[in-house]
Amino acid sequence: MARVIKRVAAKRDLTDHFVFLGDNASVDVARRFLHACNVSFQALAHMPELGTQRSFRNPRFSSVRAWPVKGFERYLIFYRPLTDGVEISVHWRALFLLTFYT
Repeated sequence: MARVIKRVAAKRDLTDHFVFLGDNASVDVARRFLHACNVSFQALAHMPELGTQRSFRNPRFSSVRAWPVKGFERYLIFYRPLTDGVEISVHWRALFLLTFYT
């Protein structure tokens, strides 16, 4: 069985996004978001090459890939493929990334 490892930062990001969506949209939207994330995590664990290879200046991040959350495409999952699944590194809102890094 393919495994999903969530780093502490990823768990914190998921909680923060859940609270944000619950406060600014609805609890139902926040629950759908968490469900969509878990479905995406499982899909990535079974097919780790789905995401786009990202390039970073720091070589420690050379294997990091990104994949959008289905139904919440502005949210990106950053992860590393493992031999038996994926390690979820962080979870960012794409609009924030584009604003912050451009």
